[in-house]
Amino acid sequence: MGKQIRLKASDGHTLAAYRAEPKGKARGGVVVVQEIFGVNSHIRSVADGYAADGYLAIAPAMFDRAEKNVELGYDQKDRDIGIALKNKCPVDTAMLDVEAAVKAASEGGKVGIVGYCWGGYVTWLAAARVAGLSAAVPYYGGGVHDAIGEQPKCPVMLHFGEKDAHIPLAGVEKLRAAHPRQTVHIYPAEHGFNCDHRGSYDAASAKLARERSIEFIRKYIG
Repeated sequence: MGKQIRLKASDGHTLAAYRAEPKGKARGGVVVVQEIFGVNSHIRSVADGYAADGYLAIAPAMFDRAEKNVELGYDQKDRDIGIALKNKCPVDTAMLDVEAAVKAASEGGKVGIVGYCWGGYVTWLAAARVAGLSAAVPYYGGGVHDAIGEQPKCPVMLHFGEKDAHIPLAGVEKLRAAHPRQTVHIYPAEHGFNCDHRGSYDAASAKLARERSIEFIRKYIG
């Protein structure tokens, strides 16, 4: 079980975060960036999973600048709330919050970042804009294919679903062509396939993506 902590961004903003610690010495740190549903039970379980694999996991509450204590479900009403909150959190301040989480995670050693949905987009941008990252793993980041001009400063492994109604495969292939040094995986799944709280959960794709992610993180973090 993890615990709630407070982080302080470079502009003075304080935000909550979920911290999950490994047993024994950490292999490194992993920042876990939420979907539009906040640091809910699913995101906490993801952080717990990385802690179980030996990493100090930090899941920052990225919506704290707009609203505190956000934990949403997956019905349409909560989805609409999440989209509205996301729209109140500009990219520039999101990067400041990620920076604060990276600093906290660096207590464990080298730091990687993993993000889902909106968090996948934030993770892609962070790979290019945030110092101190050794690896980045965006899952089905909405908008990533429109941010091809970003130039990651660390190795990136991207996961997409071929049935994702929000992210066109043509855009994914364009991204792959523009960044041939990065790794792109496509799965026979829909958007949100990693989340076992959602109807779009795909167990086989989630398992394979996580195995690949852990291998990638082991390679670049430890």
